[in-house]
Amino acid sequence: MSRAVAGPEIERLIQLLARLPGLGPRSARRVALHLVKRKDQLLGPLAGAMAEAAAKIVICPECGNVDTIVPCTICQDARRDPSILCVVEEVGDLWALERAAVINARYHVLGGTLSPLDGVGPEDLNIAKLVERARAPEVKEILLALNATVEGQSTAHYLMDRLADCGVTVSRLAHGVPVGGELDYLDEGTLAAAIKARKTL
Repeated sequence: MSRAVAGPEIERLIQLLARLPGLGPRSARRVALHLVKRKDQLLGPLAGAMAEAAAKIVICPECGNVDTIVPCTICQDARRDPSILCVVEEVGDLWALERAAVINARYHVLGGTLSPLDGVGPEDLNIAKLVERARAPEVKEILLALNATVEGQSTAHYLMDRLADCGVTVSRLAHGVPVGGELDYLDEGTLAAAIKARKTL
């Protein structure tokens, strides 16, 4: 067990930072030291921003996005195409698609994927609301933008079954060779998906 090198407040900061994805105990110590050394420029403003965000952050009851207003900024955007509903696993996936700026649809966040081994069933995900939204007359297509994992694919198959009688087109993201990818470096699963999803030129 390592000994404390600072007061309890700084040690608590390190412990909390270590819980963040991508940060272990050593990285958390480096980040904490960086914040403490720049207390006025970083630590104070960060603490204030986090306190303000914690008081205002809500989950959008319509799509499951994280925002500080209800409904969220995306749901309120009248320029969005209401005929396409893009389904993602987590809010981070929604943000990634928005960064790419390749689709102007409305979103639906499932809150994870089906995983019987982890005890995650359909009732644990935001699926009932998705089916309800899919029945809206303006919705014509449901785009399943789920990760190409075993859980993502099984969730996609389950959703296709649940949405079968909603009168909408259900589509999925293409899988296969990434832009700039070299065949020699790709795994067999990616190559198989690329072959199965081949297109006529």
